Amino acid sequence: EGKERHVYLDGEAYFEVNKNKKHPFIVQTETIDVQVLGTHFNVDAYQNNPDVKTTLLTGSVAVSNKSKSVRMVLKPNEIAIYNKVEEKLTRKVLKNAEDEISWRQGEFIFDDLPLQEIARELSNSFGATIQIADTTLQNYRITARFRDGEDLATILSVLHNAGYFNYSQNNKQIIITAKPD
Repeated sequence: EGKERHVYLDGEAYFEVNKNKKHPFIVQTETIDVQVLGTHFNVDAYQNNPDVKTTLLTGSVAVSNKSKSVRMVLKPNEIAIYNKVEEKLTRKVLKNAEDEISWRQGEFIFDDLPLQEIARELSNSFGATIQIADTTLQNYRITARFRDGEDLATILSVLHNAGYFNYSQNNKQIIITAKPD
């Protein structure tokens, strides 16, 4: 109802929005607002993530910080990344924006991602607590693809068997440790 259509997001969501100049569609997160100009896009805005990411697949969106002092209009295959700590908005061109919405099919695509980001993504997706006990592992970069809707145990087992780390699990609590030399 009213002049604008508003959605507040804590988490990740994919949107397909019809253009309606009389009733703009706005996705509000804790730190940024995304104004839709008729489009398909994804917003990743989990509270525990240091970045809020807006990925445009088709159409156009405008991303701005809460004070509206910074505004960025995205083109298809671009991602706007807002860093909560630095309060900085940056743009990145993606080779394939579809990878950013692979979660919708139960797929995980880790393309040279730090282990701490992978742990966050798996935690958010499976409702588990994943703790990295050895801080030297946090920025260890991994490239892996899981395309068949594997469960958390399978993903952790594959990464462990590839030699990346050891882990222990107690219910929904997982602790990642470095492999001994």
